[in-house]
Amino acid sequence: MKRFLFVMALLLAYTISGMAQTDRQYIRSGNKYYRQQNFVKAEAEYRKSLSVNPENPQALYNLGCALVMQKKDSVAVQQFEKAAKIETGRMRKAKIYHNIGFVCQSHKLYGDAINAYKESLRNNPADNETRYNLALCQRLNKSEQNRNKNNQNKNKNKDKQKKDKDKKQDQNKDKNNKQDKENKEKQQEKMSRDNAEQLLNAAMQNEQATQRRVKDAMRQTRSRKLDKNW
Repeated sequence: MKRFLFVMALLLAYTISGMAQTDRQYIRSGNKYYRQQNFVKAEAEYRKSLSVNPENPQALYNLGCALVMQKKDSVAVQQFEKAAKIETGRMRKAKIYHNIGFVCQSHKLYGDAINAYKESLRNNPADNETRYNLALCQRLNKSEQNRNKNNQNKNKNKDKQKKDKDKKQDQNKDKNNKQDKENKEKQQEKMSRDNAEQLLNAAMQNEQATQRRVKDAMRQTRSRKLDKNW
């Protein structure tokens, strides 16, 4: 990925007409601290400049650069976007959108980076560095989309496999429940037959015992009659 752009010559080349002297001084002081890599003090000076003139695109742009160097990327993009709305110079506007693209690209927000780089090239079609970054982001974005699509397909397959597995388990469960029910019914039927046989056998045994008692009683009766006759 191409480097982040902060061109001091560009910043100092801004034409600031009708501005207070203190406004320019704050920007120059901020630029001095920026060159010394003292980005905290540079940020403070740029904010002082904006307190004098909130609509100064140079101060907004420089502040965004100082924030990026402190890894305050989300706030930096806000300053760049403000600067882009105010800036009228096409070349400077191209630099602003290039930096927005750079920040988005560093966070793998390829869609946003692509839009920013395209806007930069509309203002400066000859910027090969921006064109390179745009092509790179387009390639990375496509790879990410394909990867996401593959992951979605994998997840769909996993969901389908899970549904099929659950369905099979439910079918097996229903089959087992049906088998258990059939076995229980067979067992109950067998028990009913066994009970019926036992009751029948008991009844037959009782009948045989009753017949024996009747025969014994008849024999005893005959015997008593014979005794009397004897």
